[in-house]
Amino acid sequence: MSDTSSAQGSDLGLYTGVPQHENFQRMMDLFPSRKMEAAENPVEWPDGPVIKLPESFTFEGVSRSVAAFMNETDTSALLVLHKGEVRFEDYYLTGGRDVAWISWSMAKSFISALVGIAVNEGLIQSVDDPISNYVPRLTGSAYDGVPIRHVLAMSSGARWSEDYSDPDADVHKLSAVMAGASTLDDFVADMQHERAPGSLCQYNSADTQALGMLLACATGRDIAQYMQQKLCVPLGMTRSSYWLLDIAGRELALGGLCMTARDFAKIGELFRNNGRFGDHQILPAEWVTSSITPTGEHQQAGNVIVGGHVLPLGYGDQWWVPAGDRGEFSAIGVYNQFVFVDPSRDAVIVKLSANRAYGTSPEEAANREMETVEFLRAVAAQLD
Repeated sequence: MSDTSSAQGSDLGLYTGVPQHENFQRMMDLFPSRKMEAAENPVEWPDGPVIKLPESFTFEGVSRSVAAFMNETDTSALLVLHKGEVRFEDYYLTGGRDVAWISWSMAKSFISALVGIAVNEGLIQSVDDPISNYVPRLTGSAYDGVPIRHVLAMSSGARWSEDYSDPDADVHKLSAVMAGASTLDDFVADMQHERAPGSLCQYNSADTQALGMLLACATGRDIAQYMQQKLCVPLGMTRSSYWLLDIAGRELALGGLCMTARDFAKIGELFRNNGRFGDHQILPAEWVTSSITPTGEHQQAGNVIVGGHVLPLGYGDQWWVPAGDRGEFSAIGVYNQFVFVDPSRDAVIVKLSANRAYGTSPEEAANREMETVEFLRAVAAQLD
């Protein structure tokens, strides 16, 4: 890709209310990217009995129309799996079965899986090791001496603001990086320490980018190369997928994965089945359990900070955990991207979206993340 594509992609007008569904289905054309090929032996989901979507669901004590919600959040894809069978599948706007849609922060859950595989292979000896032991570039940064465990749990202690509605927030500095003003590695290495690691769960996309640096250093490969071998092939990815890159060729680990809805579902199914896919144990079951379990008090629902606000969701290791006793967990990206898993119902639901109001305000009324959780719960309940 050329520098022209990078500059063009950096001017998307994110978080301004501009419709994004035309952009989100072609991000690999707007930014430099690295391609991951479909598996030689692709695994297609079998079809099961089709369910109907509920006509309404309840959020904050008010009945909401499903059709209106789907439309207002610019839904592009909705895929419902039950025990690995497709029970509902439909596409809207610019979505489609073969469309590689941008993950945004759903990519973080893939990074969690790759770190777990690297630990299992002995390439990372322990998550209690300081991340700077593996990434010399992080010596002297906010991540110097910080255990990998705390970086996985968004508890690194680095100074950060992820308020999408605030143009001065740290997260918006990434736009300049992706426009070629700097590199992702330099951006992370320049971050400053603010508090003791493991004391506060503050959602920080740079923590995931640091994990991307860890993967590259520990494996000696690009993230895309490692993922091609360790996830794309064993999960039988059916279509090509892409990682967006900076000018130095580093993957945007924090949110730059482009993939089809059917292939996004495979990370949910892998974690629903405790790291097993088909006849292969791809990821240790104990890693899955750790990833979807908020261990410290600071990771519990009601204690997690996003952009200076408390979010009523818990956080594990790069996975969100809704409050409740059903054992649900979810990969979540901005603009309402979800891979939602309800193990009690053997359900995996993918919702890809381009909610144009997202980030125009820090309020739920614009971002609609908790409303989406209740919508997905209502859809999963249809499987009963």
